[in-house]
Amino acid sequence: MEATRLRDLLEQVASGAVAVEDAAQRLRGLPFEDLGFAKVDHHRTLRKGFPETIFGEGKTPHQVAAIASRMRAHGSNVLATRCDQAIADAVLAEHPDADYNATARTIAIIVDPPKVAPGYVVIACAGTSDLAVGEEAAVTCEMLGARTERVYDVGIAGIHRLFQHRDILEKANLIVVCAGMEGALPSVVAGLVDVPVIAVPTSVGYGTSFGGVTALLAMLNSCATGVAVVNIDNGYGAGALAGLINRLAARNQESDHA
Repeated sequence: MEATRLRDLLEQVASGAVAVEDAAQRLRGLPFEDLGFAKVDHHRTLRKGFPETIFGEGKTPHQVAAIASRMRAHGSNVLATRCDQAIADAVLAEHPDADYNATARTIAIIVDPPKVAPGYVVIACAGTSDLAVGEEAAVTCEMLGARTERVYDVGIAGIHRLFQHRDILEKANLIVVCAGMEGALPSVVAGLVDVPVIAVPTSVGYGTSFGGVTALLAMLNSCATGVAVVNIDNGYGAGALAGLINRLAARNQESDHA
């Protein structure tokens, strides 16, 4: 439940518009709702500022659809990651307005559109093979109210493609950079800008990329300043972190104009 909705409910109780028992019924699902196979954390928005995210891998289509339905019933936006077509079909059957991004493998249901913060986050990908991770990050950012600019297929094998977007990069609040192979792109980007760079190693590459370990180690050893690194293929983690940082940047911008 959104913090604003909770305050509205308490104000309605205080004014007599809503009976105490009715309010208690609405709050029964706090802090979580036990579905047997899952305990849905309806309290997370109050703690974190955004709802629980459903990790689709390892869950049945029915389980994901059931969790999504309970979240929606409590007024939460819904984001599910790592969802195959079978999961998407099950959710769409119950929620036709859900948005399935097949590239990102995400499902989004918007109940209460997030307030869009000023500024933007750039999602940069070295190659087309990194798009699944990049799109997962972008969708996550957008669910947290961040406007995103996508800069795709700008890897260092053709570095001139990156320089075409330098103006967009320099004006961003922060940049998420997804790269496999030798994982060099985040260091290049961080050397060009004065904002944080979140590096995402992907499992893209030939044998000695070791499923993204080579890119991970390269990013951890970046000589550029201001690079933070998340786990291999963790577009969601990068997107969530970027969304939170972008909110802080938005607060600072609002304070400057107050």
